[in-house]
Amino acid sequence: MAHVYAGGVWRPSLGAKNMRDGAASSNVGNHVLGWSMTVDTEEERAPALAEYAGVPIAFTVREVMDVVEAPPGRGPVVLQPRVIEQPYVKDYDDDGGPEAWAARFDLSHWRFFTARVAGERVGGAVVVFRAPDVDMLRGRQDVALLWDIRVAAEMRGRGVGAALVAAVEAWSAAHGAEWIEVETQNVNVPACRFYERMGFVLREAYPNAYPGLADEVQLLWYKRVGGLR
Repeated sequence: MAHVYAGGVWRPSLGAKNMRDGAASSNVGNHVLGWSMTVDTEEERAPALAEYAGVPIAFTVREVMDVVEAPPGRGPVVLQPRVIEQPYVKDYDDDGGPEAWAARFDLSHWRFFTARVAGERVGGAVVVFRAPDVDMLRGRQDVALLWDIRVAAEMRGRGVGAALVAAVEAWSAAHGAEWIEVETQNVNVPACRFYERMGFVLREAYPNAYPGLADEVQLLWYKRVGGLR
């Protein structure tokens, strides 16, 4: 599957549309403002987790999202960005990262995607579906969990993440999922903004969700597969 990021606006190629429709894919892109970048995404059947982990997921925290309104029930969760005085680096792979997953989970319910530009690996994503050992799914059979998404630092903001989300959404639709869920934290402001741009809606916020990380709030985002809310 190929996607084209052109002139600052990500647009799926006709290949992405055809994949959703179940037809053979093609790679037809647009050229805007004199340049374009083609992002090729594909499912990896037997991924090398060390190679997948070779794309770093670390980022610098310069601001956080404060939860300023979280009404009970199904009310909206409102976030307000706040710049912090002392930036720091957060690395989700500090707990062992992808190379530790096989020892903790049954990966037969996991699907891995890679993103390449000009043949070079620049990103990856993992979707987990109907996995009884992943508590975040809460036993639901209609939810696909976007467990991990990562983009090489020099390629961030250039459409690679959007291409990976499109690939995950197409796979989820084809396999019967009705929703995609993704977790992030209030310290990952770029991710919060990215998921909102991708059509996810923030439904739940949980302070004190992470022992030892008292300043972090768990944020759960959901997207209806196919774009319906």
